[in-house]
Amino acid sequence: MTELLDDLEQKRQFNNNEEERHRRLRDELNEKTKEWVQKRDELNGKVRELVDSAAKHRETRDKMNEQVRAAKDARDKFNEQVSELNKVVMSLKKDNLPRDGPPVSKLKKDLKSLEFTHMTKPLTRDKEKEIVEQMKSLQNQIHEREKSLEANDEVKNAIKELREAKDKAEEQHGLVSELAESAQNEHDAMIKIYEEADQLRKDADESQEKFIENKGKADEEHRRHIDHIRQVHDYDKIITGLRQKARKARKKKDESVAMKEAEDIFDKFKRGEKLSTEDLMVLQKSGYL
Repeated sequence: MTELLDDLEQKRQFNNNEEERHRRLRDELNEKTKEWVQKRDELNGKVRELVDSAAKHRETRDKMNEQVRAAKDARDKFNEQVSELNKVVMSLKKDNLPRDGPPVSKLKKDLKSLEFTHMTKPLTRDKEKEIVEQMKSLQNQIHEREKSLEANDEVKNAIKELREAKDKAEEQHGLVSELAESAQNEHDAMIKIYEEADQLRKDADESQEKFIENKGKADEEHRRHIDHIRQVHDYDKIITGLRQKARKARKKKDESVAMKEAEDIFDKFKRGEKLSTEDLMVLQKSGYL
């Protein structure tokens, strides 16, 4: 019985130690699980912030693209005006040119031809001087004719409208370029933020996987912890039962010995032998007296 109890006590202690070991492992894994959950939530929070920021850049980009389209429409309208006004100016100039002498367009063409000759062909000194004089004469004629045309109120006003239309077209063209660049910058910023958010989302997904992995291990350690607790309880029941049984056996044995001792004393009494006080107490305790 003693050897059996010792063996059971050792097994109980082993399971008790294992229960403690698995509890510590479970708690460590649960702490890791909390850390992974915290990291996952922090990363997801940053992803949400980045997505909100990217959405603002996208909204700004879209508004700027609308402004770009509006500026393009305005530019195209002014370019149409420029084209129409240019035709008007050309027509007015043609109508108001002096009737004597060649038209300005012919004079400009001749001037351009002389300039090309002067720049590209080898010339004698006299020939070069002659060409330079001809160029000056053409320039003066062109200047006088244009000056004469600009003195005409109708032509002058048409030229003014043409220049204003050109300025407005250039202004809208510059605005288109400026807005398009700003819209592109917003788009690039949005893409960069989305790429950063994608990377953080991957990190958050990895943290989620680690969380699931650690939680599974923690649950397994908890299961083992509970199993060993149950085994300890089972050994406690067995050991307690065996000890109670042993106590009952010892009690029964002690009672049997006491009864035998009482019988022997009673036999002495019947034989008329003198009994001691202790003998009388044994007989009283056993029920003989």
